[in-house]
Amino acid sequence: MRSALPTLVAIGLLCDSAAPSYAEVPQASLTVISPVFGQLVRFSMPANFIAVSQSTKEAFYIREAVLKGETATQWSQMITITGARGQASAANFSPQGLAGVIAGGFKRACPDSFVAKGLGATRFGDRDAYAAVAGCGKVGADGHSETVLIIAVQGSSDAYTIQWAERAATASSNPDIDEAKWQGRLRELMPIRLCAIVPGEAAPYPSCLQQK
Repeated sequence: MRSALPTLVAIGLLCDSAAPSYAEVPQASLTVISPVFGQLVRFSMPANFIAVSQSTKEAFYIREAVLKGETATQWSQMITITGARGQASAANFSPQGLAGVIAGGFKRACPDSFVAKGLGATRFGDRDAYAAVAGCGKVGADGHSETVLIIAVQGSSDAYTIQWAERAATASSNPDIDEAKWQGRLRELMPIRLCAIVPGEAAPYPSCLQQK
């Protein structure tokens, strides 16, 4: 059932000084399109999230969004976009391998309460991708639990991830991964697409918006 509430299409730009453009659409989410290195990254973001940080350091790009009212350091949910220039061109690159590297970071942070589950390989348009869920039952100075949906996508030469993390109270044991819940989160982010950057095309990037 579609929500009757008006929502927005938000077009995020790589340059920090550029303002996003907005247009009303009949769905309760934001379509976010950002130029990240060699391609446009498109996905859907729930309308109650807002971007709080963005940076590019050499060959790595990251943007973080949290629930409205939360911050980059104090948050219960965070959606993160990353891009790594040239990583997908490596001979041994695979989306599953990239997802595994990110999950491995969780395992190092909480070896005694680490959990992970692969959701499997998929394709977004013509791009190979892999989705997984990883989590810690207890992590950080305050001992909170943290679980993340990891979506790794192979671009034409760059590698991209979309991650949806959630924090909660400390789990008494290794937390259970609710696959149905995280499959639902994956669907909320759809459609996910990598689009070519068209010379001279500006926001709202109609060539990418028109892709199904």
